[in-house]
Amino acid sequence: MNDDLLIMIPGPTGLPPEVRAALARPQIGHRTPAFAELIADCTAGMQYVFRTANDLLILTASGTGGMEAAITNCLSPGEPALAVSVGNFGERLGTIAELFGAQVTWVKSEWGEPANVEAVRAALAGGGYKALLFTQNETSTSITNPVEELAGLAREAGALTIVDAISGMGGVPVLTDEWGLDVVVAGSQKALMLPPGLAFVSMSERAWEANATAAMPRFYFDLRKAKASLEKGQTPYTPNTSLFVALQASLNLIRAEGIEDVWRRHAECAQLIRDGVARLGLRPFGDARHASNVVTAFLPPEGVDPKAIISHIRDKHNILITGAQGAYRGKFLRIGHLGTIDREQCERVLAALADALEAMR
Repeated sequence: MNDDLLIMIPGPTGLPPEVRAALARPQIGHRTPAFAELIADCTAGMQYVFRTANDLLILTASGTGGMEAAITNCLSPGEPALAVSVGNFGERLGTIAELFGAQVTWVKSEWGEPANVEAVRAALAGGGYKALLFTQNETSTSITNPVEELAGLAREAGALTIVDAISGMGGVPVLTDEWGLDVVVAGSQKALMLPPGLAFVSMSERAWEANATAAMPRFYFDLRKAKASLEKGQTPYTPNTSLFVALQASLNLIRAEGIEDVWRRHAECAQLIRDGVARLGLRPFGDARHASNVVTAFLPPEGVDPKAIISHIRDKHNILITGAQGAYRGKFLRIGHLGTIDREQCERVLAALADALEAMR
């Protein structure tokens, strides 16, 4: 195990010392007053990060578990939903809805492009959609969608917004209440600076109204049960107590810095990476006007295998970056810059990239 490895992928991300120390603390009982205080503080902290006064529920699951909870708690089999996909994770959200029986219509963009707002507008104009499903930040393509604009279209059409904000939450602004987002999902292993294993779901009043009639099957991910348990300072089933302790430590760091300053730091580091990649003569993958502030995708030099660059940077510089997913595997590279990211880390990965390119001339 390499403790000095610099992780520069879109997640999992590196852990700050305070979080690692919290993970080493003794276990606590999950049916105790101490845990009740802990979950109350973590819930309030996540409401601060989500920028919401809506109910905020913490699940012991990966982000995909949060996606499933969002779908199954708000939709019924046979109900129409409009799914917007700009990459791998938009596909996942819509596919979950399909698998549980929703009648899904797709609006798909080419990888590297944001959501086609006019196509979404036209589709919603047909009327009758129960929900609009989309990803806030698509790490597979390093694109951030126009969330506020999409949410406005959904409200005009009377549709719920169900948003996968797993990779962007804490690194890219998400103004849940201001933008009128009904269901927002996040995960622990991205900008929240934690290991994988916690999912977060916020639910608006409109979402709870939909939940009252939603008939998709659910047991572990029943958000009504989670809400009822939270009122008693508990979770319905055994939670990962160590991750809750670590979450409190992470939230303390975020609160101390201030969420707006956290967003600003991510934006500054993203620009540093994008400028550095451009200076090396490499072209970005995707629409630069919608470039993500938590991950940068770029094309390798012609004739150079991305895997060779990844291996060189890992083996010689002890830095982990990654490549593309799905049908674009082997086509481009991705550098994650989220969580504990700072200028020194950005400069270090850019120097390693420059060395790798020089070695492959």
